[in-house]
Amino acid sequence: QVQLVESGGGLVQAGGSLRLSCAASGRTFRSYGMGWFRQAPGKEREFVAAINWSGGTTSYDDSVKGRFTISRDDAKNTVSLQMNNLKPEDTAVYYCARRMGWRGVVSTSQREYDSWGQGTQVTVSS
Repeated sequence: QVQLVESGGGLVQAGGSLRLSCAASGRTFRSYGMGWFRQAPGKEREFVAAINWSGGTTSYDDSVKGRFTISRDDAKNTVSLQMNNLKPEDTAVYYCARRMGWRGVVSTSQREYDSWGQGTQVTVSS
């Protein structure tokens, strides 16, 4: 199991930006895909973005496409989510997660992720 710790959440006005980071412990970060999910109050947790093990393939939910960018730095064992032009509907707890399966393809399904962070709150005011 890998330990994941998110940071970078906070309160921002609509149109603003935030950068979330997820630090992974252990030597198993490389060769595994990573993903970001979010859960708004009263709603199910949903997919936001994912990146494959090499960083060469990414996937985004349509609601964030063109505004959010996922990236990874294997030297630092981190995955980041740059969020621009934030909207009030982006308000949620954001979670990073590690994809199951060595060098697996990008996945948008939560069932394909086996390690989760504790989450970081993002609040966007109108």
